[in-house]
Amino acid sequence: MYLNQKEGWIEVITGPMFAGKTEELLRRIKRLEYAKQNIVVFKPTVDNRYSENQVISHDHNKTQSINISEAREILNYVNNETQVVAIDEIQFLDEEAVDICEYLADKGVRVIVSGLDRDFRGEPFSFMPKLLSLAEYVSKLTAICVKCQTPASRTQRIIEGNPAKYDDPIILIGAKDSYEARCRDCHEVPNKPKRFGFLDER
Repeated sequence: MYLNQKEGWIEVITGPMFAGKTEELLRRIKRLEYAKQNIVVFKPTVDNRYSENQVISHDHNKTQSINISEAREILNYVNNETQVVAIDEIQFLDEEAVDICEYLADKGVRVIVSGLDRDFRGEPFSFMPKLLSLAEYVSKLTAICVKCQTPASRTQRIIEGNPAKYDDPIILIGAKDSYEARCRDCHEVPNKPKRFGFLDER
């Protein structure tokens, strides 16, 4: 595959759940469609909350997409005419997603992705820190904390009405039935190891 556009870059839309990441991705896609840009949209197969072959926001805005299980599958759908590649929920792909994004941007493609920057524990989500550091543009969105209504930067997982424990699996596909937006102070992770014990003793 050879791509010959003159310019390329990476844009990352990130933040917790319910911050409007997919909504913002769809807004950018819609503008590019109006501009007659050749755009290909992808989503991980594992994310089947609302649709098998569409990117859909919590507000039910949507666009057609291609399901992929591995990041390298993207290359099967990109050609010399491709100007933009958009990927929703990129954190659910494998780490090769970073190299694919870099490769496409180097070849002149505008790459726009959305994804969680933190897992339910409040810790960096997989390869997202690396992708954020390589991106030319980062939009970090916040939601509204369901407890105190302040800006929320974290995703709270709820299991049967209780906060999920630290050793629960990282990936659990769900929406409002399993997750809430929380601020730093209201975010709860039972059994989470303390990192700053030497500071707490001061």
